[in-house]
Amino acid sequence: MRVLGIDSSSLVAGIALVEDEMTIAEYNVNYKKTHSLTLLPMLDEVKRMVELDLDSLDGIAISKGPGSFTGLRIGASTVKGLGLALNKPIIPIPTLEGLAYNLYGSQKLICPIMDARRSQVYTGIYRMEKEVETVLPQCPMDIVDLIEKLNGLGDEVVFLGDGVPVFRERIQEGLKVEYAFAPPHLNRQRAASYGSLGIEYLKRGEIVSPEDFRPDYLRESQAERERRERESCGK
Repeated sequence: MRVLGIDSSSLVAGIALVEDEMTIAEYNVNYKKTHSLTLLPMLDEVKRMVELDLDSLDGIAISKGPGSFTGLRIGASTVKGLGLALNKPIIPIPTLEGLAYNLYGSQKLICPIMDARRSQVYTGIYRMEKEVETVLPQCPMDIVDLIEKLNGLGDEVVFLGDGVPVFRERIQEGLKVEYAFAPPHLNRQRAASYGSLGIEYLKRGEIVSPEDFRPDYLRESQAERERRERESCGK
């Protein structure tokens, strides 16, 4: 199986080509450029470097959310366009599961955290020693509640994601179990992880058509909340 993995859920933009048990190419950029300016040029570069025929793909995996609202929309538009043009299925991967998959094989609990502002994180808790096991499905959560949850589980945990530098001190002050932080080459989204998971999802038939794919934001955007508040005040 051959899957194209795409991620635009955070500051990182990523494109990867994964075939069966091997990553053929991966291009990740963690820099403050709009994904609309980076994703397609990155895809063109991957195509050129490995002489990729897009018709040879079996599916296109995408981090479906949560994450940056703008980034998720750009990613959704990209994969929907590719899927429709190529007549290929879309493979939606939960962002936190794909991030946690960077540490597949770890004997520790894996806890990815993304900064969701207002002392909240997008998070999930996973075990991935031999297979993917979801202990806590991805959700928005107050960092204090997450720390209490992990203390209650009692197992050693490793953190990764862009929420780590934001909440590192809170974690160090409140966590009572053994913990660690993932190293730099594994602590952010990687397109190859979404491509690898995409193959597993594809084998299970967990796909959608390009027309039916929708990002999973998990909560309203700030603009939507403000509009709802204005409408409520006008009643």
